[in-house]
Amino acid sequence: MFEAKKRYGLQVLNYTVTSNHIHLLVHGHEDKDAIPRSLQLIAGRTGQEYNQRKKRKGAFWEDRYHATAVDVDEHLVRCLVYIDLNMVRSRVVKHPNEWSHGGYPEIVEPQQRYRIINRDLLQKLLDIDDGLSGIYSGWVQTALDERTPRQADWTEGVAVGCKDFVEKVKEMLCGRACGRRVHEVGKSGMYALKEPVSAYNDVFEGKMGLLSSENRLFWDIYPDI
Repeated sequence: MFEAKKRYGLQVLNYTVTSNHIHLLVHGHEDKDAIPRSLQLIAGRTGQEYNQRKKRKGAFWEDRYHATAVDVDEHLVRCLVYIDLNMVRSRVVKHPNEWSHGGYPEIVEPQQRYRIINRDLLQKLLDIDDGLSGIYSGWVQTALDERTPRQADWTEGVAVGCKDFVEKVKEMLCGRACGRRVHEVGKSGMYALKEPVSAYNDVFEGKMGLLSSENRLFWDIYPDI
């Protein structure tokens, strides 16, 4: 991710790396190819290095990456916190500050070198002038106290946010939104656009679809999200 940041200007807002998957929250900008190229680099380099270390061959990733457009304001906050609580929900750690392979430590205690997360951009998107560390740690603690459950819409939806935002995404997708529907997530005021789930081999016929740069659907539609 650090190399993708240097090479393509990838703007990372948060992330969590687990033993079998990655949650990555990034911000699109004027370069629509930055995100797909970065993910191509990350996926390819990870697979190559793992195969070399374990002296194995073949595909490393089971599936291509799934992209979800996320609304700003409270929905962005929920997504940030949801990512940081991933390993807590998995009962690997009791608090995200115990997981060194995630963005939480960098958000609350910014490091000077090898930074991955763009804290300045994150503060701007959250409309926070100062005190990001204290405010964000408070949000995470509230979610811990409330024992926020897993919400599949963040990882399975096409778009997540307010109703107008999600319906706008569906409208802009036109025919590509066929079979997808807008639904409210519980009674939280959050809406999601769900897409049908297909088996990896059914779509790519065993090819490494993840390593292609063709999954750029939302970044063409919402370059500023």
